[in-house]
Amino acid sequence: MTDSLAEPDHANRAPPESHAVAARFAALSHPARIEILKHLSASNSCCCREVVDHLDLAQSTVSQHLKILVEAGLVRFQPDRQRSRYEVDRAALADVSASLTALINSCCSGR
Repeated sequence: MTDSLAEPDHANRAPPESHAVAARFAALSHPARIEILKHLSASNSCCCREVVDHLDLAQSTVSQHLKILVEAGLVRFQPDRQRSRYEVDRAALADVSASLTALINSCCSGR
Protein backbone atom coordinates (compact mmCIF):
# COMPACT_ATOMS: atom_id res chain seq x y z
CA MET A 1 0.00 0.00 0.00
CA THR A 2 1.40 3.41 -0.92
CA ASP A 3 0.87 6.68 0.87
CA SER A 4 -1.25 8.94 -1.34
CA LEU A 5 0.50 12.00 0.15
CA ALA A 6 3.99 10.74 -0.62
CA GLU A 7 5.97 12.72 -3.13
CA PRO A 8 6.59 11.09 -6.50
CA ASP A 9 10.16 9.96 -7.14
CA HIS A 10 10.79 12.80 -9.60
CA ALA A 11 10.01 15.37 -6.88
CA ASN A 12 12.93 14.05 -4.84
CA ARG A 13 15.28 14.82 -7.74
CA ALA A 14 14.29 18.50 -7.85
CA PRO A 15 17.03 21.01 -7.02
CA PRO A 16 17.28 22.02 -3.34
CA GLU A 17 16.12 25.56 -4.14
CA SER A 18 12.86 24.12 -5.54
CA HIS A 19 12.31 22.26 -2.29
CA ALA A 20 12.89 25.48 -0.32
CA VAL A 21 10.45 27.42 -2.49
CA ALA A 22 7.86 24.64 -2.19
CA ALA A 23 8.22 24.64 1.61
CA ARG A 24 7.61 28.38 1.70
CA PHE A 25 4.60 28.10 -0.59
CA ALA A 26 3.25 25.32 1.63
CA ALA A 27 3.65 27.55 4.69
CA LEU A 28 1.62 30.20 2.90
CA SER A 29 -1.16 27.76 2.01
CA HIS A 30 -3.30 28.32 5.12
CA PRO A 31 -5.54 31.39 5.55
CA ALA A 32 -4.64 31.76 9.24
CA ARG A 33 -0.94 31.93 8.38
CA ILE A 34 -1.65 34.63 5.79
CA GLU A 35 -3.50 36.62 8.46
CA ILE A 36 -0.65 36.09 10.92
CA LEU A 37 1.82 37.43 8.34
CA LYS A 38 -0.40 40.46 7.72
CA HIS A 39 -0.62 41.15 11.46
CA LEU A 40 3.11 40.73 11.98
CA SER A 41 3.84 42.95 8.98
CA ALA A 42 1.83 45.77 10.53
CA SER A 43 4.13 45.85 13.58
CA ASN A 44 7.83 45.51 14.24
CA SER A 45 7.30 42.35 16.25
CA CYS A 46 4.59 40.64 18.27
CA CYS A 47 4.31 38.01 20.93
CA CYS A 48 2.05 35.01 20.40
CA ARG A 49 -0.57 36.45 22.78
CA GLU A 50 -0.96 39.56 20.61
CA VAL A 51 -1.56 37.42 17.55
CA VAL A 52 -4.04 35.26 19.48
CA ASP A 53 -5.97 38.35 20.61
CA HIS A 54 -6.03 39.77 17.08
CA LEU A 55 -7.17 36.58 15.32
CA ASP A 56 -9.36 35.09 18.04
CA LEU A 57 -7.77 31.67 17.64
CA ALA A 58 -6.60 29.29 20.35
CA GLN A 59 -3.08 29.92 21.62
CA SER A 60 -2.04 26.39 20.65
CA THR A 61 -3.32 26.94 17.10
CA VAL A 62 -1.45 30.23 16.70
CA SER A 63 1.70 28.67 18.16
CA GLN A 64 1.55 25.84 15.63
CA HIS A 65 1.05 28.26 12.73
CA LEU A 66 3.92 30.44 13.96
CA LYS A 67 6.13 27.36 14.21
CA ILE A 68 5.40 26.48 10.58
CA LEU A 69 6.15 30.03 9.45
CA VAL A 70 9.41 30.07 11.43
CA GLU A 71 10.49 26.67 10.05
CA ALA A 72 9.80 27.90 6.52
CA GLY A 73 12.01 30.92 7.18
CA LEU A 74 9.23 33.46 6.65
CA VAL A 75 9.09 34.61 10.28
CA ARG A 76 11.94 35.17 12.72
CA PHE A 77 11.64 34.06 16.33
CA GLN A 78 13.46 35.74 19.18
CA PRO A 79 13.14 34.77 22.84
CA ASP A 80 12.37 37.82 24.99
CA ARG A 81 12.31 37.00 28.68
CA GLN A 82 8.99 35.25 29.24
CA ARG A 83 7.42 36.19 25.92
CA SER A 84 8.89 35.18 22.60
CA ARG A 85 8.78 37.77 19.84
CA TYR A 86 7.98 37.10 16.19
CA GLU A 87 8.61 39.27 13.15
CA VAL A 88 8.24 38.87 9.40
CA ASP A 89 11.42 38.16 7.49
CA ARG A 90 10.77 40.65 4.71
CA ALA A 91 13.72 39.47 2.64
CA ALA A 92 12.38 35.91 2.69
CA LEU A 93 8.95 37.13 1.55
CA ALA A 94 10.61 39.11 -1.23
CA ASP A 95 12.38 35.90 -2.29
CA VAL A 96 9.02 34.10 -2.41
CA SER A 97 7.66 36.88 -4.60
CA ALA A 98 10.69 36.70 -6.90
CA SER A 99 10.39 32.90 -7.11
CA LEU A 100 6.72 33.14 -8.04
CA THR A 101 7.44 35.82 -10.63
CA ALA A 102 10.19 33.68 -12.17
CA LEU A 103 7.88 30.65 -12.25
CA ILE A 104 5.10 32.62 -13.90
CA ASN A 105 7.49 34.10 -16.42
CA SER A 106 8.94 30.69 -17.31
CA CYS A 107 5.52 29.06 -17.63
CA CYS A 108 3.70 31.88 -19.36
CA SER A 109 6.31 33.29 -21.70
CA GLY A 110 4.30 32.32 -24.79
CA ARG A 111 6.32 29.32 -25.87
